[in-house]
Amino acid sequence: MTGTQQTASQISDDIARVFALQKANQWNVKATTSAERRLKLTKLKDAVAAHADEIVAAVLEDTRKPEPEIRVTEVLNILGNIQLILDNLDDWMKPTEVTPSKVETDRAQIRYEARGVCLILGPWNFPLGLVFGPLAAAVAAGNCCILKLTDLCPATEKVAAKIVKSVFEENEVAVFEGDVSVAQALLELPFNHIFFTGSTRVGKIVMAAAAKHLATVTLELGGKSPVIIDEGADVDKIAADLAGAKQFNGGQACICPDYVFVKEDQKARLVEGFKANVTKNLYGEDGKIKKEGIAQVVNEANFARVKGLFDDAVAQGATVAVGGVLEAEDRTIHPTLLTDVNPQMKILQEEIFAPVLPVMTYDNLDQAISYIEERDKPLALYIYSNDEANVQKILDRTSSGGVTVNGVFSHYLENRLPFGGVNGSGMGSYHGYFGFKAFSHERAVYIHQAAA
Repeated sequence: MTGTQQTASQISDDIARVFALQKANQWNVKATTSAERRLKLTKLKDAVAAHADEIVAAVLEDTRKPEPEIRVTEVLNILGNIQLILDNLDDWMKPTEVTPSKVETDRAQIRYEARGVCLILGPWNFPLGLVFGPLAAAVAAGNCCILKLTDLCPATEKVAAKIVKSVFEENEVAVFEGDVSVAQALLELPFNHIFFTGSTRVGKIVMAAAAKHLATVTLELGGKSPVIIDEGADVDKIAADLAGAKQFNGGQACICPDYVFVKEDQKARLVEGFKANVTKNLYGEDGKIKKEGIAQVVNEANFARVKGLFDDAVAQGATVAVGGVLEAEDRTIHPTLLTDVNPQMKILQEEIFAPVLPVMTYDNLDQAISYIEERDKPLALYIYSNDEANVQKILDRTSSGGVTVNGVFSHYLENRLPFGGVNGSGMGSYHGYFGFKAFSHERAVYIHQAAA
């Protein structure tokens, strides 16, 4: 569509033109059959597969992620999501018949209909996967879409535009490249639905823009996702899980564990297990980190922010139990555990979004639960426990977007579960059927028996 890093003023006419085309075409797209939508999705799937190597190269250029991570999150995950839709779309599109409560001979049903023209705004941490995933759901529901990837990933943005142009006419799906002013200009338009993945701060801006036009929103945000390690849990397994989670994308994932509660007598074992796992997976025999094995922090501003959190914690008495090396020249942060932390430290007040993990101790479960209750609702909560009663107690007394028990990320990876936040961590959900619903209006239809 447009050149990378162009401004909104440079492409304002093009934005207005494409939006008008999609507004005019939305009724044609809304009326498409399941077979027609599945054909489009099949073309999208085939295009992603055909450009897989190009996608990997672009994301690598933009983020310095490990290549296996890129292939899983930016290619295979997209293909899997589309296939799930293809396998189920016929059933999802069928109206739900409802038995009338007053006149049995009448009919009632719920029809799932397109919202109209949608805007999808993507993040930098998974720049293609978290745009094409929602796009597939939007197409499945019969919508027109404009996509805006982050300007922090210009190479990926170009590949996305190339793929979309090869599959769709611009009056149905289009990509706009450019700086942040392009996203701001798009937010001024009267979209029917806006899907945003990113920070809570920007999510508030998106919601305010949507309110001007009473557009519906899906907001996939973040927050500080806690981990509770119950007494008797397998600390060695937990240490490996947490080390892996913090190495994945350099800890730059919205569902990444952000702080840990552990009993005092388990802390040393957790530290040693974390250190051993990181050393085994990320360091060579010479003791040097394998930088191809961990993503760098996305830009200098975010590196400076994380370093500020780290320095503040250390200045206030936090102990660097593992790691603590922050290399500014290439924005590499070594996986780090901080102990002896307290709630007054900034690192326990802001989402970290880096491979740094504060560890707190607790005396009883109520103490950990109360701490979580008193704070904003996180996107994810992780519980490690062999006690079903304690798991149930935590579930009953806390709120979060999703929960994984005795593991990490699993509630996200299961596409048959809804994924989304609550309050400060988001609004609405998607994945699989729930993505189809997010981009659909549930229309009530009541049909009286015709007079004889």
